[in-house]
Amino acid sequence: MSQEDKPQTHRTVREIASETGIPRSSVVRKIKKDLRLKSFKQRRVHDLTDQNCAARLTRSRLLLKKFPKSAVDFIFFTDEKVCTVASPANSQNDRVYAPRDARKRQIAAKRLLRCRPNFSKSLMLSVALSKLGCSELVFFEPGVKFDGCYYRDMLLKQQMLPVMRCIAGDVFV
Repeated sequence: MSQEDKPQTHRTVREIASETGIPRSSVVRKIKKDLRLKSFKQRRVHDLTDQNCAARLTRSRLLLKKFPKSAVDFIFFTDEKVCTVASPANSQNDRVYAPRDARKRQIAAKRLLRCRPNFSKSLMLSVALSKLGCSELVFFEPGVKFDGCYYRDMLLKQQMLPVMRCIAGDVFV
């Protein structure tokens, strides 16, 4: 198992079992019952420096000072995210099998060529949330130019504001 002072030294249960000669099920039992450890998968996140954290904390405190404590529940935040629906496939492992004595030029071109789109298919969505609740996900039409006018007129006025009014009434930020 990787340790805090030795990053990137993780061993899987299967690797530990093969290195020690102990059955995999015994390794799992020792980890869970004897050592009382629980496994968590690490996630990739944006690396924030101490300076980034301090700046975010300062901005958050300034934002909270602008509003009385009674209004904090009614502050809504919106965010947009581009999600990749179908990313380009890695073709490193795509193989075409042919007889041993065949030459590449003897194989039909359709078998050797694989057409792919130039760009990955993606989807843009948005959500509004506050301490009181959150909106449903709003999906954008593919190919829509997302600029300030679209954000203000289409997203906020037509999609988000009715939901915010439903959640918080007429008083919200």
